[in-house]
Amino acid sequence: QVHLVESGGGLVQPGGSLRLSCAASGFNFRNQAMRWYRQAPGKERELVATIITDGTYSQYADSVKGRFTISVDNPKNTVFLQMTSLTSEDSATYYCNVYYDRPYWGQGTQVTVSS
Repeated sequence: QVHLVESGGGLVQPGGSLRLSCAASGFNFRNQAMRWYRQAPGKERELVATIITDGTYSQYADSVKGRFTISVDNPKNTVFLQMTSLTSEDSATYYCNVYYDRPYWGQGTQVTVSS
């Protein structure tokens, strides 16, 4: 059974940093496309970053390019999203996603950027 568990969200001041984690289980983690999405209240869910777990490919939304870094720890079946230079526009619930036999989502972790 595919299971994705996000953690690491919280309240951070503008300009600050956070690292989100997504612990994955229940499927073959090798060579999978793992994604981070986010959704702010009243807005559509937005793809933030994608990584292939063999590390050969990653991609970012223009809004986070140069500030966010997606990475993977294969022995731990975990995907990270390092977020820096955070602004209020980054406030959202962040979700981990994988398409295995269908799309799977974690429960989300809330990120609030506020002074």
